[in-house]
Amino acid sequence: MIEHQYSFRVMYPDTDQMGTVHHSNYAKYYETARWELFRNIGISYKSVEEAGYMLPVTRMTFRFVKTIGYDELLTVKTTLKAIKGVRIWFIYKLYNEQNELVNEAETELAFVKRDTWKPCAAPEFVLKAINNE
Repeated sequence: MIEHQYSFRVMYPDTDQMGTVHHSNYAKYYETARWELFRNIGISYKSVEEAGYMLPVTRMTFRFVKTIGYDELLTVKTTLKAIKGVRIWFIYKLYNEQNELVNEAETELAFVKRDTWKPCAAPEFVLKAINNE
């Protein structure tokens, strides 16, 4: 399917008293990487919301491999694994500057109508953008 790379530096507020990235930040990193993948194929999350849809996360798993510290340059390799019915899956691999795997994750999201929160199929413009890539 579709793959995208997104790089960023760890900010000081993302670290904890142990001097490493706090585990809660990984969800934020992967959220950003996921929407950068979408933006790369011509879809902003704002356009999804404006069309009347939301994409809540229904499942998220992580595997922590190495610690990460302040100011490290990281790259997330995001893959849109599958889209079927109301669900969409993403895989993330997070690498440090030495190209070492430091974390990997998978998320499952569901398309829902913004006004009712009822599950629904992915909007046509999303499917078109995914299939044209």
